[in-house]
Amino acid sequence: MPTAADRVKGDLVAAFGLLTRLPLPRAVAGSSTGASVWAWPLVGLVVGTLGALGYWFAWRGGLSPWLAGLVAVIATVAATGGFHEDGLADSADGIGGATTRERRLAIMKDSRIGSFGALALIGSVGLRVGALAQLAEPRLVVPALIVAAVLGRGAMPGVLLLSGPARLEGLAAMLGLADRRRVLLGWGIALVVALLLVPPHAVLIAVFAVVLVVAAMAWVGSRSLGGYTGDTLGATEQLAECVVLLVMASALAAPVGAAVILP
Repeated sequence: MPTAADRVKGDLVAAFGLLTRLPLPRAVAGSSTGASVWAWPLVGLVVGTLGALGYWFAWRGGLSPWLAGLVAVIATVAATGGFHEDGLADSADGIGGATTRERRLAIMKDSRIGSFGALALIGSVGLRVGALAQLAEPRLVVPALIVAAVLGRGAMPGVLLLSGPARLEGLAAMLGLADRRRVLLGWGIALVVALLLVPPHAVLIAVFAVVLVVAAMAWVGSRSLGGYTGDTLGATEQLAECVVLLVMASALAAPVGAAVILP
């Protein structure tokens, strides 16, 4: 029978195996993707740290904040294999490009990208890079990147709580209905990480913005698709990450934020 340590390891392996392309140990027998929702913010912690390292090295190498921000975003995309970006593009194409539930779901399964998806990706990358460029200094960018990645991954389980899977197959069906206790544990982890890295006023605004994103995506998914899909979860992560970085750019780049952030 698996021990508590085995279950934790299994959840971590399942979370990183789902949300990243990082090399992993063998999965523990009995571990499940749905049980790993509490660990998704920890995945964000690692991915955000990799992006922050990319920004720091680019900055130290003499690149401008805009180029360093692009390097940081590319680093996070490399770590995840563009998993969430793909979900954003597919969701934009499906929801924006059709009028019936069946047609929307069919478009979202198509690997080709359309105009809505392309525009969504341009917007996501542009907003993230622009926010990082406004923060500019690594002492502001590093915590902002990590917090955005953590809260972004923490946002996805919220959609699981507010809606059901739209399909009987695929990632949504595999995740099923989330365990509320595990989701709350993940949110607690995300909140602790955020409060350790940025001022409370910035965390409060960022969490409020993420809640709005989660509520909006759950409503849009239920109304347009009959529930959530793996793609709409990816879109939720991207939108949450964007709004958190915009909040950080506004709150931390101001003198009051810069005065209390990392020394």
